[in-house]
Amino acid sequence: MRKQIAAANWKMNLTLVEGEQLINDIVEANIELQPNQQAIFAVPFPYLLSIKKIADKVANFKIAAQNCNNHKSGAYTGEVSAPMLQHLGIEYVIIGHSERREYYHESNEMLAQKVNIALENKVAPIFCCGESLSIREANTQNDHIEQQLKESLFHLTAAQMNGFIIAYEPIWAIGTGRTATSEQAQDMHQHIRTVIANQYGTSVAASVSILYGGSVKANNAVDIFSKPDVDGGLVGGASLIPAEFIAIIKSLK
Repeated sequence: MRKQIAAANWKMNLTLVEGEQLINDIVEANIELQPNQQAIFAVPFPYLLSIKKIADKVANFKIAAQNCNNHKSGAYTGEVSAPMLQHLGIEYVIIGHSERREYYHESNEMLAQKVNIALENKVAPIFCCGESLSIREANTQNDHIEQQLKESLFHLTAAQMNGFIIAYEPIWAIGTGRTATSEQAQDMHQHIRTVIANQYGTSVAASVSILYGGSVKANNAVDIFSKPDVDGGLVGGASLIPAEFIAIIKSLK
């Protein structure tokens, strides 16, 4: 059975004291995850080791970085490399988040480089894809997502894609007042899995965890996660509220 994942993306929020209190509150909920379930916490770079020390108390609680550079080292002031993450014992890294694509103009080619460097250093990517409102209104979202996957991932081998993690972000439904239904989430997740199957076969496609990143909250997680091709969520704002994220973790199937 492929992994079911509740991934928290803290973004650029919280002081270290606040972050430690948040993760402690979640740890103290004594959530017992099944072997196929994980909670992943993508925290700001300065907090990685401190939060990891607390999360390590719980089986299947993992830590992720929110980004890495597309170079192994060099004169890139302020950047963090995949080898650095590996040496800190960080197992996951978010790559291609919609905010990185929009604000820092990260291209599909650059993201392919980041995926490669992460894998070379045994840091598992959580690869984000998604479409804007204009693309959704033009009804070209399927082609857009397929292009993102092909240009950033389809150079990988079947072995590298086996068990891969993808997060689908309907950018048009995040903070816009528009709502994506669980049926729309399932439709896109099914499309993503079909695109992967066409390239790598149904066995690999069935192993890929596809997370939904469209304003997952405690009151909609059960419905969204119940869909057959939705394997959990990449959670933003709700992951900063202990009770909300605890409920979301408990909604995993």
